[in-house]
Amino acid sequence: MAGKPILHYLNGRGRMECIRWLLAAAGVEFEEKFIEKTEDLDKIKNDGSLMLQQVPVVEIDGMKLVQTRAILNYIATKYNLYGKDMKERALIDMYSEGVADLGEMIMHLSLCPESDTPPAEKDAKLTLIREKTTNRYLPAFVHVLKSHGQDYLVGNKLSRADIHLVELLYYVEELDPQAFGQLPSALKARVSSLLAVKKFLQPGSQRKPPMDEKIIKVKKVFRF
Repeated sequence: MAGKPILHYLNGRGRMECIRWLLAAAGVEFEEKFIEKTEDLDKIKNDGSLMLQQVPVVEIDGMKLVQTRAILNYIATKYNLYGKDMKERALIDMYSEGVADLGEMIMHLSLCPESDTPPAEKDAKLTLIREKTTNRYLPAFVHVLKSHGQDYLVGNKLSRADIHLVELLYYVEELDPQAFGQLPSALKARVSSLLAVKKFLQPGSQRKPPMDEKIIKVKKVFRF
């Protein structure tokens, strides 16, 4: 019997958090080995785990997978969260990439420590994120859901696109809960109520809180 997937990353969100969300939504238990010091990173470099000398790394089914999208695609395929045919997978990829574009902006904003980021610079970044969220990204997903009148984005079945979007909605609300206009709230409630996701959202789970200054500094040192 295969063991639990093992995740190698910082004890923070970053590029691993969407992988944690996907595994949790699939009901898959996983272990984590946190990179906390240079020796931890050197160890996985020296054992050949880092094909491209960067994390995240996920050990699963006898493989050591790198590159976030490749990891997500494998997990989604393995646990039937990637559509029934090529057309559905293309739509799932399209929506997931849209989510990732906005998610990257939010992640980079969170990596601007208060101690060395001028308030005007951070305000400008937040304004840009707010504008793109309210005028481009979220209206597009609301339109998709309304256009076919179904519960989920693709094929009326839960997919990785739904999970990634709901993860993003939580980030948006953390950033500015009053400023982002209409959210796909029905989808958020539906996915959040799934037993596996509900468990993941509870305090003390493997879901990570927003990055603090300590994690940001470690991330910059290791260039993750």
